[in-house]
Amino acid sequence: MNRLHTAPDTEVLVETRGEVTLAAPDYARTKMLAVLGRLDGPVLAARVKLTQEPNHAMAKPSLAQAVVDLNGRPVRAHVAAATMQEAVDLLQDRLNTRIARVRDHRDHHRQHASAPDGPPDGARHEHRPQRHSRSGQERRIVRHKSYSLARQTAWEAVFELEVMDYDFHLFTDAASGCDSVVHRDPADERYRLATTEPQAEPVPGLPVSKLDVPRLAVADAVARLDLSGLPFVFFTDAATGRGNVLYHRYDGHYGLITPVS
Repeated sequence: MNRLHTAPDTEVLVETRGEVTLAAPDYARTKMLAVLGRLDGPVLAARVKLTQEPNHAMAKPSLAQAVVDLNGRPVRAHVAAATMQEAVDLLQDRLNTRIARVRDHRDHHRQHASAPDGPPDGARHEHRPQRHSRSGQERRIVRHKSYSLARQTAWEAVFELEVMDYDFHLFTDAASGCDSVVHRDPADERYRLATTEPQAEPVPGLPVSKLDVPRLAVADAVARLDLSGLPFVFFTDAATGRGNVLYHRYDGHYGLITPVS
């Protein structure tokens, strides 16, 4: 069951999915207003999505996601918790962290293309939703996003990953012109870079992933993803020659991101 809640005196929209309690939207709106009240710039839009998973065996069935448009700069946060109140509290904290990245580091990153000040957000995966378990026969590519990749430096791409709370970010490297991905290494939560150009110039402070970027058909990429145990596979599409990302969605299916040629 989906419900959309709006407040006439705010720009905050709260959408609910599943058996979310009636009190949760107002609680989420209050927390969001506390976040927005600390900002000194225009907020064009703010949206929250609360999802209560029906599986009572899940340790973290309460999901909360927020997207805030800071004068054209979207900022996103996504968390899961045991209860919806806990999820909303975590969402507030995580959104504040993402907005701080924008406020304190955006101009520095764009002008100098250097590493962010301070360590990565080490608690990134602690409050992520659990992935639904599905057999290989059940999984399908249920979302295919195709768009023009931003031409960025590697550290600008890391900045985008941070403020949008992504697990990875596909982009076109401004120096080499090659499709590339930045992500965190699950082993140590540090940033890594993978690129389709094996001779690309090294980026100080940003190690290149040790995983190769294979040339595959999409069907072969699916098989590789299932065998690897990794959250995503970055590959060069055999048909287009462009870098693609196939990834595990939290609903147990696959998502595919492809550049517009």
